[in-house]
Amino acid sequence: MSFILNIETATTNCSVSLSKEGETLVFKEDNNINYSHAESLHVFINEVLESAKIKPSQLDAIAVSKGPGSYTGLRIGVSAAKGLCFALDKPLISVATLESLAHQIKIDEGVIVSMLDARRLEVYSAIFDANHQYIRETQAQILDAHSFKEYLEKGNVYFIGDGVEKTKTLIQHPNAIFINDKLPSAKEMGVLAYDRYKKNDIEDVAYFDPYYLKDFIALKSKA
Repeated sequence: MSFILNIETATTNCSVSLSKEGETLVFKEDNNINYSHAESLHVFINEVLESAKIKPSQLDAIAVSKGPGSYTGLRIGVSAAKGLCFALDKPLISVATLESLAHQIKIDEGVIVSMLDARRLEVYSAIFDANHQYIRETQAQILDAHSFKEYLEKGNVYFIGDGVEKTKTLIQHPNAIFINDKLPSAKEMGVLAYDRYKKNDIEDVAYFDPYYLKDFIALKSKA
């Protein structure tokens, strides 16, 4: 029996869940545009554990969303996760933010473009198939009317995340499907964290840093 505490703070959504062997038992979140992470995160952690009647010492691992995303949000989440790992002597598991975001939808065919807003016309995005396997790893890119054209011409493309708002103003294609009002959440992290836990795919607590994706490289779309 494996209990994993999952922490997601990559965006305005501050989210914590407790999972047992990949199944979410308790879940708490708050999407505050003013970033309530510093005030809410530890409160949520305590509430989740108390609700499940689980002591911190009973946790088998701590999982954290590793980015990309908000610099401040990621820093708060990773600092909290590392602090718990040090204090409890538990392993640290990192989960790619865009991967867990993609798991919020299920599709039979086509691809999922998981995306987070960066600045102006920039987004961080990753592309997944119908089984949530990577087709293209996370990249920073500038959007235009031809972005993701190679995928749109082959079939349905499902766009999810807070980068959707700017994307749907630029991409006008019958195969583009926009999933609105979705942010990364700890609710989807449990199954991914448990998979990594079983493989002993853990981080070095002392040296782990979030994936800020700070070094921006503008990518030209294939027109």
